[in-house]
Amino acid sequence: MPLCNGSSGYTTGMLSKVNGNSTEKCRRRRRRRIRMRRLQAKVLSSATANASSSFSRRTLLYNSSEALGQNRGVGVSLVDMADPSSASTEPSIAASQTPASGPVVGVISIIGRRRAMEDKFSIRPNLCSPEINRGRPVDFFAIYDGHGGRHVAALCSERMHVLLQEELTRVGESTDMSGSSSSHGSGTQQQRTEEAWKRVLRSCFLRIDEIASTTCGECGSVGHQCDCARDTLGLTGSTAVVAVLTEETIIVANCGDSRAVLSRDGKPIPLSSDHKPDRRDELARIEASGGRVVFANGPRVQGILAMSRAIGDKYLSPYVISEPEITFTKREAEDECLILASDGLWDVISNDMACEVASECLREEDPAADHSFSPLVEGDSGGSVYSSRSASAAALLTRLAMGRNSCDNISVIVVDLKRSHTGG
Repeated sequence: MPLCNGSSGYTTGMLSKVNGNSTEKCRRRRRRRIRMRRLQAKVLSSATANASSSFSRRTLLYNSSEALGQNRGVGVSLVDMADPSSASTEPSIAASQTPASGPVVGVISIIGRRRAMEDKFSIRPNLCSPEINRGRPVDFFAIYDGHGGRHVAALCSERMHVLLQEELTRVGESTDMSGSSSSHGSGTQQQRTEEAWKRVLRSCFLRIDEIASTTCGECGSVGHQCDCARDTLGLTGSTAVVAVLTEETIIVANCGDSRAVLSRDGKPIPLSSDHKPDRRDELARIEASGGRVVFANGPRVQGILAMSRAIGDKYLSPYVISEPEITFTKREAEDECLILASDGLWDVISNDMACEVASECLREEDPAADHSFSPLVEGDSGGSVYSSRSASAAALLTRLAMGRNSCDNISVIVVDLKRSHTGG
């Protein structure tokens, strides 16, 4: 008669099977920890090799009202690194806070080796529930990389999502998304929905570009409301990569050289294409409008701007335009995460490496266990904050970029597509 283990009812054979499963699970966890430590060692070795180089004076973490809206944000912190001897390539990270619902998001934005911070980001889970999405909520994420000053990037972070809500309300009032629309001809429901999204997003970019054209490059005032010289208007600009998540689709609108990449089963799927002046179609468009591309420390429009599309930069019109390129990607069960980042990351990190690093972080059982690159968890007025896998991924990607001598501001958003605050 088989022996039993007390009153549990497990026979010896059953216990062996349970112990075997437990052992195999431990082996898998151990293998994941080893892979993560190898990635960590790679980052730390790069960081050590570059520790003597100049580093940022200040590392910025943005507060809740700027990043996620009231009570939806990240811990606010301003880390002073004025003493070069105490400088470290360890970035401070914006630890995530739990909104009412929505995906788990990690975000970090640092000044890097630049003298000024011109990057901005925006995270708005459950932005709205528009008719275009059959009354279901959409999530909004964006990276804005300013140039010539921070004012246009700041304007975009404050206004783009507001304009999107307005445009979504407008299209909902003018178009019946549940059936055919008399003003937009025939076509499948999916085609009509995609065309409506394109109209909405293009209108948002056009409207924010018009506002940016009256933004003072000196003080950031909008609408000629300052005493600065008029020739400072339209002298600043910003990239804009915007991602809108629905339950079925990832919609990306891009203008400039910030980038969105989807990690699907560990493999990268580019969701945007950088607007560089030497891109064949962009070069043809610039030359057709009477402009030229000059190679001065890389290809530049009129020898000035290193991107062919941007918000603002009216002094380079019509060669630099604000029209976004828009992509639609159907969500799949194998989708792991969405990575949005400024070119401070993409200049030194490939799509493949970014997805590999992020995927490994997201597979970790405990994101804060045994990793010196784990995010700093801090409290803020909005409530408690927590460490997440996506926050670890954003932190590690940023440190890897610093170790590879990125000379720009670095902003990274990692959206975990397999987990949400309400489940998963």
